[in-house]
Amino acid sequence: MRRAAWVLVFAIAAYLLCAMLGYAAVLLLSGNQHDLELEAAMTAIFVWGPLGALLGAGVGWVRCSRPPVD
Repeated sequence: MRRAAWVLVFAIAAYLLCAMLGYAAVLLLSGNQHDLELEAAMTAIFVWGPLGALLGAGVGWVRCSRPPVD
């Protein structure tokens, strides 16, 4: 139960962080002039956020599986 909670916490935090960074990256790097904000929002929510959540879940899983260092 403890591991699942940490995996969820890491996944949510990584989703939010990657979605914000992805949004900013698309705004800065995209050449789209028509609907730049929509492109940035959709890419952040449906691409960068889920990728970050998967990465964060993996980090949470590994971080929780190690024994505590004293």
